[in-house]
Amino acid sequence: MAQAEKSVLSSFWRQASTAIPPHCHSHTTITMQNSSWKSRHSCDAFDAPRFYIHFDSHVLSISVGCPIAAMALGLLSKKLVASPVLSSARFLSSEVAFQTKPYKLHKLETGPSNDVVLTKDDAMVYYRQMQLIRRMETAAGNLYKEKKIRGFCHLYSGQEACAVGMKAAMEHDDALITAYRCHGWTYLFGASTSEVLSELTGKITGNVFGKGGSMHMYERNFYGGNGIVGAQQPLGAGVALAMKYRKQKNICLTLYGDGAANQGQLFEATNMAKLWNLPVLFVCENNGFGMGTAVERASASTEYYTRGDYIPGLWIDGMDVLAVRESIRWAKEYCNSGKGPLMLEMATYRYGGHSMSDPGTSYRTREEIQEVRKTRDPITGFKDRIITAGLAAEEELKAIDKDVRREVEKAVQVATSEGVLPPEALYADVYYNTEAQSIRGATVDETIVQPFKTTPELLKSLGRDAKASF
Repeated sequence: MAQAEKSVLSSFWRQASTAIPPHCHSHTTITMQNSSWKSRHSCDAFDAPRFYIHFDSHVLSISVGCPIAAMALGLLSKKLVASPVLSSARFLSSEVAFQTKPYKLHKLETGPSNDVVLTKDDAMVYYRQMQLIRRMETAAGNLYKEKKIRGFCHLYSGQEACAVGMKAAMEHDDALITAYRCHGWTYLFGASTSEVLSELTGKITGNVFGKGGSMHMYERNFYGGNGIVGAQQPLGAGVALAMKYRKQKNICLTLYGDGAANQGQLFEATNMAKLWNLPVLFVCENNGFGMGTAVERASASTEYYTRGDYIPGLWIDGMDVLAVRESIRWAKEYCNSGKGPLMLEMATYRYGGHSMSDPGTSYRTREEIQEVRKTRDPITGFKDRIITAGLAAEEELKAIDKDVRREVEKAVQVATSEGVLPPEALYADVYYNTEAQSIRGATVDETIVQPFKTTPELLKSLGRDAKASF
């Protein structure tokens, strides 16, 4: 190691030793080493978040036991990497502690922790998922403007942290049901980007072969995609009832918007869920507007996490993917302990209109939208946090952006070039275990037999080598 480089690292080592608050000393380890020498700031820290600064074969390793120490060391590390002497150094962290905004509680003595730990691997996954959903929705909006998507189309842009955070906390066979902003959810549950966009354009390569369109996509344990406002609320309670009946240790997340929070079926569903202590989370994604109506003009109480009355509630910053993830983890443990349902409110924001037919600027100003983009954007905010904390380098995130852009561009090509489902498969998967149906053809004498189930053989005959039906 050159003397100048060693001098910079040694200076950092000395500053870090004094920057950590006294009450953190027993939880923090700082070690500098290479093959021939090693310096150590002594302490006992086990299973603590850890920073790494790599320069060639030389490593500065920092183990941090509390978020205050993490913040102090993070600021010092940022200065170190900016040093011209170490311009080629890679500053990496395996995991870092963060703090979330305080949660608001309703009829709960305790809630989720505000101290969360994020690993580098998870950070990369969350960033990519949010970026892909954002870019996929942008592509969907462009396809709609080109009249390649017909019918309804509701975009999720701005709310990505809600979906990615919730899915990150879900475990195998946990279920979810939502309303019509379901494109990103379909992707998170396993559909490819091309399957989502192809479904929007009505192609055979779509998630449900072009039959469902924007509002009716499905995957295993993902029950849609529902086009009627609030109709999914009792269905989610029903899924949770099935889980309890089968003695599954799973939960069902039932999502709805602030506009659907005043629907009567929500109160019917919450009453039954509490009466039977069902493992269901009623999650209100409050993006501020029901169609073009602000929440203050539609609801006597806009504290949606308290609207369950006898059901305990929780308010979460829905623009913070980590706050969302931790709240769902905590809520899942609550439900699985037999305490029954919870009502959650995710405070979020949608950038576009209610649907593609709504410009979204007649009931709010463009300046309001830009202010949210500037100060609260879930992707930009997350990106800044993980770069500052040393979980990712800007070059790494640019590489992810480039990869996401290629994936979406390829999906757009598929969605605009494939064919539509032929008439002989129109009713497949509509009826369960019945005899084949038939429909009239172009002439009186012509009939077309309809298979009742999509099979691999049928898909092959139609030129699609895709997954079998659900």
